[in-house]
Amino acid sequence: MSETAVIYWSGTGNTEAMAKAIEAGLNAGGDKAVLIPVGKASPSDVGKYGKFAFGCPSMGSEVLEESEFEPFFSSIENKLQGKKVALFGSYGWGDGQWMRDWQDRVGADGALLFEEGLTVQDAPDADDCAGFGKRFAKF
Repeated sequence: MSETAVIYWSGTGNTEAMAKAIEAGLNAGGDKAVLIPVGKASPSDVGKYGKFAFGCPSMGSEVLEESEFEPFFSSIENKLQGKKVALFGSYGWGDGQWMRDWQDRVGADGALLFEEGLTVQDAPDADDCAGFGKRFAKF
């Protein structure tokens, strides 16, 4: 059994709902998932878990949240080489460019990216998110 950290930031609750459903899917798929709001995450967490699901909504002009999530993610990027990583987040406008940029960034970090990042416009469908988590458990 692998341990997966689900580290996320949420402003409206949509990305948090995604994180909780992905956590449930991971657990149902055989992983042991740990849900961590980014404000409680530490760069040392990278060494504690075998896999990571990072969640952040699109902010501003389609970027990651800049006061908490971006600084945390920047602080761990150099530790993602060879790690299995899934990305997810919600958005209310735009076309998902923030996720494409984030995927490219994670790939450049040398991480093993799972599928394409899961994006939802506005409120998520819990079953879709849980399915993503179940598939990630097998990755």
